[in-house]
Amino acid sequence: MTSITDRAHVARHRTPLNRSQIAGFWGAWAGWTLDGMDSFIYALVLTPALTELLPRSGYAATPANVGLAGSILFALFLIGWGLSFIWGPLADRFGRTKVLAGTIFTFAIFTGLSATAHNVWELAIFRFIAGVGIGGEWALAGTYVAEAWPEDRRKMGAGYLQTGYYAGFFLAAALNYTIGVHYGWRAMFLTGAVPVVVAILILLRVKEPEKWQKAEASTVHRKPLREILGPVYRRRTWVACALLTIAIIGLWAGAVYEPSAVIQLATRAGMARPDAIRTASIATGLLSISTVLGCLALPPLAERIGRKKTLAIYFAGMAVAIVGSFGWSFYMPNGLVPFIAWLCVLGFFGGNFALFSLWLPEQFETRVRATAFAFCTSFGRFVGAGVNFLLGAAVLNMHTLGIPVALTALAFVVGLFIIPFAPETKGEVLPQ
Repeated sequence: MTSITDRAHVARHRTPLNRSQIAGFWGAWAGWTLDGMDSFIYALVLTPALTELLPRSGYAATPANVGLAGSILFALFLIGWGLSFIWGPLADRFGRTKVLAGTIFTFAIFTGLSATAHNVWELAIFRFIAGVGIGGEWALAGTYVAEAWPEDRRKMGAGYLQTGYYAGFFLAAALNYTIGVHYGWRAMFLTGAVPVVVAILILLRVKEPEKWQKAEASTVHRKPLREILGPVYRRRTWVACALLTIAIIGLWAGAVYEPSAVIQLATRAGMARPDAIRTASIATGLLSISTVLGCLALPPLAERIGRKKTLAIYFAGMAVAIVGSFGWSFYMPNGLVPFIAWLCVLGFFGGNFALFSLWLPEQFETRVRATAFAFCTSFGRFVGAGVNFLLGAAVLNMHTLGIPVALTALAFVVGLFIIPFAPETKGEVLPQ
């Protein structure tokens, strides 16, 4: 009979990672970090970039035109982001590391080229193609880590990987504080070209996962997109699409309107505009830190109680936090501090994205895994983009952002009824 000491020793022991697995993880993590950085750079430099480029394009740089052009550029970026499902079949056919490097190379080059834009049309094209690259990085990074890391470590690896996106927010803010302030928006876009180095390192130093190599050697090539929508995988594909769509709706609702809400509350509390903006930056930092903590807490919980129960807890937490922040504290006479406190709760449960990095690879075999991951994330982005624009129209018509954003909590309630239709993969090894 195994003693408690022996079981504790086994629990502490983990399969060691080799150099290729370590380098591959840091390459994937750095790519996901720089992905988050790139997304946030655009938000930071949008106004100064359009203020300069609109007159060169024949339009006055009025606040209304800047807002309209910004919305159009964001829409094109989201369309590119959604079209990123093209990377999945490529990765299933040609390998994870090569195509992962391709996604990083694409968004890095076209983010850097954004610095050379002479008018809004050129900037729009560069942002659209950068979006195609950015959108594929998560699917391929998540697939790579799931397949390359040992079975006893890949679950926690999913949590570690997901922290990268939010670390990118901090990196973008730091670059804006140092480079953007002194050298302008073009220099900020140039910093986005740095991931090219990461792409080259991935290509030169990281081996393809053995799982993919074995599957590639024994697989008769079919059409993976048709397969994940066929009778074997159809149900889990569409359930995963629905759950990811709900998660994306919540992410964008909170991330897009959180700074504006904090600025409004800070201004209402008597702060000057510069102090209100600084408060919004602090609140964004707290939101990001809380999300990182939520990502790290999720894998152990999913291993203990299962994937479906864990997602249900995180979805319920998101629903409560969205209502508590945007539906309640936003309308309090002195709601700034309670709102920021609720943001920390919102951020923690926003770590639900780490579950998809862990769970999606477990639901599909190696030959279609990257295609399934990319398809499900892209589907969610398309629907999420549409909901985001409807939300913007509601904010405009209701003259308040609190209630429209609070109503997105209903999506997470719907999600609680969809979760039971997903497969439970706790205790199962990654399918070959």
